[in-house]
Amino acid sequence: MRKPSLAIIFLTVFVDLIGFGLVLPLLPNYSRSFGATAFQVGCIMASYSLMQFLFAPAWGALSDRIGRRPVLLASTLVATLSYGTFAFGSTLAGTPALLVILGSRIVAGICGANITVAQAYIADITPPEDRSRRMGLIGMAFGMGFIVGPALAVGSQWLSRRMGGSTALVAAAPGVLAAGLCLLNFLSAFIRLPESWKPGTTPSVRRTRWIQFQSTIRRPSVGFLILTFFLATFGFTCFESTLGLMIQQNFGLTNEDAARTNAVLFCYAGLIGAIVQAGPVGRLVKKLGESRLIAGSLLVFGLAMFPLPFIHGSQPLDWGVFLKPDGTRWLLLLLTVAGLAIGSGLTRPPLFGMLSRLTPADEQGATLGVAQSAGALARVFGPPFAGLLFDRHPSWPYLLCGALAVLTGALAWQRLVQPVTEPLPTHS
Repeated sequence: MRKPSLAIIFLTVFVDLIGFGLVLPLLPNYSRSFGATAFQVGCIMASYSLMQFLFAPAWGALSDRIGRRPVLLASTLVATLSYGTFAFGSTLAGTPALLVILGSRIVAGICGANITVAQAYIADITPPEDRSRRMGLIGMAFGMGFIVGPALAVGSQWLSRRMGGSTALVAAAPGVLAAGLCLLNFLSAFIRLPESWKPGTTPSVRRTRWIQFQSTIRRPSVGFLILTFFLATFGFTCFESTLGLMIQQNFGLTNEDAARTNAVLFCYAGLIGAIVQAGPVGRLVKKLGESRLIAGSLLVFGLAMFPLPFIHGSQPLDWGVFLKPDGTRWLLLLLTVAGLAIGSGLTRPPLFGMLSRLTPADEQGATLGVAQSAGALARVFGPPFAGLLFDRHPSWPYLLCGALAVLTGALAWQRLVQPVTEPLPTHS
C-alpha cells in the first residue's frame, strides 16, 4: 500500500469542502424561495453543525479504533448521497422541498467526520514540532473550498441556464455537481488514500462520548484551548451569518446585488485565509510560538470587527466602483474583511497544533473530535444569536463579538503564553 501522504489527504479534504462550498451559499435563498421563515432558514443552516457536534467525537474515537481510512471513505460516500438529495429537494416546492433539504443537511452533518479524522491523519504522519504548520493545510483547504465552491455554484447555474435547462434543473445543478465531485473524491480516495494509523499500536481506551468529553476538558490547557476554539468559531460564525444582511442595509443593495457581493467577499476572505495558512503561519509559529500567535490572532480578529458595521455607501461592489465616491468605502470594507480573515486564519493551526502536542497518540482522533464538536456547537448557536442581535440593531453582533474576541485573546495571553508543562496522561 502507498505511504501516507499529506498531498493525498489534502486533496481528499479539499474536494469534499468544494462540495460543501457549492451548497452552503445557496441555502438561505433556496429556503426562502420555498417559503421558509428566517427562523426556519436558521434551523436548516444550523442542522449540519448540530449533527456534526453530536457525531464528530464518535467518528474521531472510531478512527482511533479501526483506522482513519475506512471512516474517511464512509463519510465521503454518504456525503455524495446527501448532496444528491439536496439536488432532488431543489427541484421540489414548498414544504416538501424544505423537508428534503433539511434531511440532506442532517445526513451531511452526521457524515461530516472528514475534518476531525483528517486532522488525526495529519497528526499520525507529522512530527510534533511540525504539526501546527501541517494543520494549516486543513485551514487552507477550507479557504480554497470557499473560493472554488461558490464560484462553481454560480458557474453551474449559468451553464445550465445557457444550455436551456428548466428552472428546476438550474436550481439542482449545484447539488448535482457537488454530488459528482464527492463521488469522484470517494473513488480517488479508495484507490490512493492509504491508512495512517494501525489500531492496536497503542492500547486505545474506549469511552462513552460524555466520558471522553469530560476526560478531555478536565485537562486544564486542553480544556482552555477547546473553549478558545469555541469562542473564536462563535465570533466568526456571527460575522459570516450577518455579513450579507449588513452589506444590503448599509449600501442600499438589492437582494441580487447583496447576494453576489456577499459571495465575492466570502471568496476574498477565503483566498486571504488560504494564503495566510499556506505559508506565514508556519514562520509565525517559529517566531512567536503557538501561544502568542493564538492570543494575537484573536486580538486582530476582534479589533477588525468593530468598524465593520459603520461602513456605509450607496453603490454595489464592482470594478468600476473604485473610480467613484464609494470606492474609498469599499476599499475600507475590503481591508476590514482582510483583517478578519487574517485573524481567523492565524488562530486555527497553532491551536490545533498545540492540542495535538498535548494529546497522547492513541487519543488524537477523540480529542480533536471533541474540539470539532465545540466548533460545531458554536456554529449551531452563532447564527440565531447574531440574527437576534441584528434585528435589535445591525451593529450589535459585531460590537459584542468583537469585544468577546478581544477578551478571549487577553485571557489566552494570560493562560497560554507561559510554557505549557502539562504532562501527557498515561493509561493504567
